[in-house]
Amino acid sequence: MARYTGPVCRLCRREGMRLYLKGDRCYSEKCAVDKRNYPPGQKAQGRRKVTEYGLQLREKQRARRFYGVLERQFSRYFDLAERQQGITGENLLRLLERRLDNVVYRLGFARSRSEARQLVRHGHFTVNGKRVNIPSYLIRSGDEIAVQEKSRELPVFVVIAETVAQKIPPAWLEVDPERMLGRVVGLPAREDIDVPIQEHLIVELYSR
Repeated sequence: MARYTGPVCRLCRREGMRLYLKGDRCYSEKCAVDKRNYPPGQKAQGRRKVTEYGLQLREKQRARRFYGVLERQFSRYFDLAERQQGITGENLLRLLERRLDNVVYRLGFARSRSEARQLVRHGHFTVNGKRVNIPSYLIRSGDEIAVQEKSRELPVFVVIAETVAQKIPPAWLEVDPERMLGRVVGLPAREDIDVPIQEHLIVELYSR
């Protein structure tokens, strides 16, 4: 499966904000955005004023990088959001939030979305009792996501289990820290999605 394999701190610097792609490092003073608060590249600091198209493109790239989605897949999500009833931009964000790797991250079962993606790919999670190893799997209201019992003894989950109770999931999710199990109590509303994305700019970009 295609995925970005380059330096992720470079992506945060390009967007000018923390995308929380490296887990604990993003919360420390070692964060690249704090140490080098300018875009990567030799001529980055002398770039010209951004056009309207540039703002729209930047917003789309930011959304892609937040959720770890490549270009073709993001375009498919937009097409699906456009066919659904309601506001296209909000539909798009809801689809991205419903990805299994994002839900695992939101529940606190991983320290970053990239780590969640890797753990899902390795088959450490079940959905409604069935093993699922597809990060893009779209969860539904009423689904239960759990760490496989045999995986809970792995060092990575031992560390995560110590902190999962301290994290507050969004309103559309519930978590049982002792059983390492999460429930989807409803689909996310726009106010439940805290990523700093102006989805209307993405819609404008694809409407050109």
